[in-house]
Amino acid sequence: MTPATSLFTPVEADLRLLADNLKQLVGNRHPILFAAAEHLFGAGGKRIRPAIVLLISRATMLEQDITSRHRRLAEITEMIHTASLVHDDVVDESDVRRGVPTVHSLFGNRIAILAGDFLFAQSSWYLANLDNLEVVKLLSEVIMDLATGEIQQGLNRFDAGISIETYIEKSYYKTASLIANSSKAAGLLSEVSRETVEHLYSYGRHFGIAFQIVDDILDFTSTTDTLGKPAGSDLKSGNLTAPVLFALAEKPSLEVLIEREFAQEGDLKQALALIQDSQGIQQARELAAHHAKLAIEHLAVLPSSESHQALINIAEYTLSRLY
Repeated sequence: MTPATSLFTPVEADLRLLADNLKQLVGNRHPILFAAAEHLFGAGGKRIRPAIVLLISRATMLEQDITSRHRRLAEITEMIHTASLVHDDVVDESDVRRGVPTVHSLFGNRIAILAGDFLFAQSSWYLANLDNLEVVKLLSEVIMDLATGEIQQGLNRFDAGISIETYIEKSYYKTASLIANSSKAAGLLSEVSRETVEHLYSYGRHFGIAFQIVDDILDFTSTTDTLGKPAGSDLKSGNLTAPVLFALAEKPSLEVLIEREFAQEGDLKQALALIQDSQGIQQARELAAHHAKLAIEHLAVLPSSESHQALINIAEYTLSRLY
C-alpha cells in the first residue's frame, strides 16, 4: 500500500513550507499556546486537507505558479482542522490522537479549549486578509458546520433509530465540509469557471464522506496501535457509524445493547461480535467506494496533469486503507 505522503509528490515542497509557516502563524506571544501549537503541528498527521488544497491549486494553475493566497488558504485549512481536533478531543475525553498525547491531556482542558479558540480566531483573521469575500464566506460556513456536526453527534448518542442519511449529513458537517469548501475556495483563487468550481466542491464533498466512512470502518477493523486511539471507541461512546447502522438492520438484538448504553458486563463485546458477524462492514465499504468513485468523476473537468492524477490517487488510496 502506498504511504499517504508519497501521494503528495507534486506538492511536497509546498507542504514543507506549510509546516514551517504553521508554527510562525501562531506566533510566540503566548508561550503556552505556542507550546500547544508546536505539539499539535509537530505531531505530524497526514496533512491530507492542505495537500488537497495545494494539489487543486496546482491542477488549476498549470501555466503559472500558485500564489501566496493559495498557500495561505492551505494553512488556514489545516489550522481550522487542528482547532476542531483539539476541541473534539476534549469533548470525547481522548487522551491520545495519532499515538501522541492530546493537548488537554498534557496542558489541561482550559488550555486546550483556549488553544482551539485561538486557532479558530487566527484562521479567521488570516482568512479575512485573503480579501476574497466568497472564500471568507465558504470557510466561515465550515466553522459553523464543524460545530453543527459535533452537536448533532452529541444529540444522537446511542440513538439506534438514526438513518444512514442522517449519518452522512453529520459526516458532511464534521469532515467533508472543510474539504469541499476549501477545494472550492482554491478554485475561486485560481479564477476557474463557475462550473469547475462546483465540480471541485463536489470532489471535496464526496471525498470527505468516503474518508469519514473509511475512518469509521477502521474503528472496527484496526488495532489500537494503528488507529492511535482505542479500537471500538466510537461505539462505546454511543457514536453510531455506518457499520453499526447497516448491522442494526440485520441484527435486531444489537439495538437492545445500544439502547441500554452497554450498561451490563459484556454488552460492548457482544455488540462488536454482532457487527463483525453482519454485512455491516462490507456494506459500509461499498458506500465508501461509491462516494470515492463520485469524487473521482468530478475531477474530469480538470486538464490532465501530475496534480490532477494525485487527486485521483488520494481518493483511491482512501479506500485502500481498508485492505
